[in-house]
Formats: sequence, structure tokens, C-alpha cells
Amino acid sequence: MGPTGVGKSTFVNSAAGEHATTVGHDLQSCTSSIQHVIVPYPPDPSRRIVFVDTPGFDDTYLDDSEILRRIAVWLARSYDDDMRLAGVVYMHEISQTRMLGTSRKNFLMFNKLVGPEATRNVILATTKWTHITEEAGGRREEQLVNTFWKEMVDSGSRTARFYGTKDSAWAIVNLIVEREALAALQIQRELVDLGKLIPETEAGNALRATLKSLVETHKKTISQLHSQEGPQGGDDELQQRLRETESQLRELLGQIQGLKVPLRERIRALFHLR
Repeated sequence: MGPTGVGKSTFVNSAAGEHATTVGHDLQSCTSSIQHVIVPYPPDPSRRIVFVDTPGFDDTYLDDSEILRRIAVWLARSYDDDMRLAGVVYMHEISQTRMLGTSRKNFLMFNKLVGPEATRNVILATTKWTHITEEAGGRREEQLVNTFWKEMVDSGSRTARFYGTKDSAWAIVNLIVEREALAALQIQRELVDLGKLIPETEAGNALRATLKSLVETHKKTISQLHSQEGPQGGDDELQQRLRETESQLRELLGQIQGLKVPLRERIRALFHLR
């Protein structure tokens, strides 16, 4: 898991030794759906590793609520079928000079999906090391461990570096394989064991809070743009920015509305009715 373009598909392809998933090289995301790839485990070919590649919460074509739904549904179904995850790799681009908004949002959603009980089976992997010097990358890695990732690291998550090679990919996989498989991620327990609906999960609540924060930001931007309008309504560039921001605001409000749980569904969930 991780933001769009961080190297998730490259990681899977490197481990598989082939182009098993689509890799993006432009500004548009490629992994809009859940993809899985089955690979023999090199030390023991009788075993198999199933890699699951997920879209980021900043997809080009899908809004965040739909991304959450797809990931949640896949996890719930696999858990209901008694499939257990060995672990989860969260990927972060080390060449980023600061923790961008999209990276913060992706990590927040990841944290809520996983939950505290599963953190010991999480690998926090940094990518794009060829885009930065070892010294600068080391400083940023240390900052991540001591700030943004501190809670998860203190709870048992481990860090690793993915250099874009097959060996570094399998080194990360081996960190997971050597530990006992997970009982369940937090969102799997919430959806299957507790019978919650997606909007009622911790991840759903976190997404709703993030969207509401973005709504307030967009409202302020729209207000500022209106204040810049002259008697004639402002220039074409200003009007274009205003239209785009208003369109984004409507989209955010639609996502928030979609995360509301109707009373009828709340009652059904309360009594575990299907």
C-alpha cells in the first residue's frame, strides 16, 4: 500500500521477475483496482507468495471513498474466506523533501485500516533511493522513524529500503515471512466480526474527517477568489480557477454524503442483518 506512483507495482514486478502488474510512468495512476500476483517462494518453491497491489488514496480516476470501498471489500471477502495476510508493506518515496498532503492522507488511512494489533507485521519501506544521495536519504529516513512513523515503529513495525531490485524486494518479503501470519487487520474485524458498515469503521471515520477538512479549505479558497473578482467578474484565469475549485468542492461534498449511513442500514448492522 501507499500513494500513487510510489513504486508499489514496481515492487511486485521486481519480486515476480516479470511485468506482472502495470507500472505508471506519468501523472496518471495505473492501479485503479486490486491486483494480485502469485509467485513461488524462492527458498522453497513448494510455497507460494500472493502479492496484492492496491491503488493509493489519490487515484487519478477514482475518489477516495471508492478506493476505501474496493480495498475494504477485498479484505473483508478474503478474511471471510479464511485467507490470512502474512503482513503489509507500506511504501513511501524517500526523495520527497517533506511529508506532502497526499502522503499524510495515505498513511493515515493505512494506519486506520491496519489497526494497532497488526502493526508488528507491517514493513514501512522507502523507495526511489536512486533519486537522492545516501546521506540525504538517511536523514529523511531517520526523521520518518522519529516523527511520522514513530508510533508504528514503537509498536513493532519495521523499516526497510526498496532499491528497485529483485533482491531488495525479497529481503522485504522475508521480513514478513519470518513472522507468524496476521489474525486480521482492524478493518477486517470491524466489517466481518463486528458487522460494521464501511463508513462506520475507523478508516471510514478518518476519511470523512479528512474530506471535511478539505471542504473547509476549498470554501476558503472560493471566498478568496470571489474577493479578487472585479466589477466585470475577473479575468479568464481567475474564473477557471473558481470553476475548478467549486467543482472539486461539489465532489468532496458528494463523497462525504456517500459516507453517511442511512438509519435503516444502521439498524440492520446493529442486529447483524444481511
